[in-house]
Amino acid sequence: MNEQKTIEMMGQLRLKAMAELYSRSLKENLYRDHTADELLSLMLQTEWENRQQCKIASLTKRAAFKELVSSQNIDYYSNRGLDKGMFERLLGLGFIEKKENIIITGPTGVGKSYLAQAIGMKACNRLYKTLFFSTSDFFDLAKLKRLEGTYLRWNRMLAKVPLLILDDFAATPIDAPSRQLLMEIVDKRYEKCSVIITSQIPVAGWHERIGEPTLADAILDRLVYSSHRIELAGESLRKMKKLST
Repeated sequence: MNEQKTIEMMGQLRLKAMAELYSRSLKENLYRDHTADELLSLMLQTEWENRQQCKIASLTKRAAFKELVSSQNIDYYSNRGLDKGMFERLLGLGFIEKKENIIITGPTGVGKSYLAQAIGMKACNRLYKTLFFSTSDFFDLAKLKRLEGTYLRWNRMLAKVPLLILDDFAATPIDAPSRQLLMEIVDKRYEKCSVIITSQIPVAGWHERIGEPTLADAILDRLVYSSHRIELAGESLRKMKKLST
């Protein structure tokens, strides 16, 4: 079999990275000192790494983050009460393995969404499917799914997503349909999958925002008591950044 035919077969087998590396090695006279086994191992490693990166890119896109952030850029020095040791342990993603939740609260601008997305990005990099929603958009989408008749299928899908992030939770009082949806989601995910919630409202104020005491008790019982809590404080980081420029 000639070399061009080998490259074509790699392409047909969707071994794109292998084909590109093999083609480049021929054109540029690379890896001539490698044995056949060494070259095959290199091509397989290249193909595997390329597929991993494609999976990460796909998971990151589907997560629908507001912005692409890096855990390496987290500000641990501003006076907002972020415990570096604790947060770096959460970045290790053991909470996902243990089916635990994270609640991040604090005033506007202190970086709640950034921290949630940093964990979400880390999860995507570890090949955990992740979904990010503003809570109001999440409730609106659920109502649309009900109208379309696809709610049950969508809800079953959500129940299997390892990490669900709800941003800006309880910014306004939660209406009855949204309250029922929240109960269904929290109940199905309890001790099965993880949730990250960010909110400007302290956890002590969630019961009132959820309304209907019986449902509120049930939701908070499943959500809060299995959660790691991060309570931020201080001035808006955006405001501080603007003042310093």
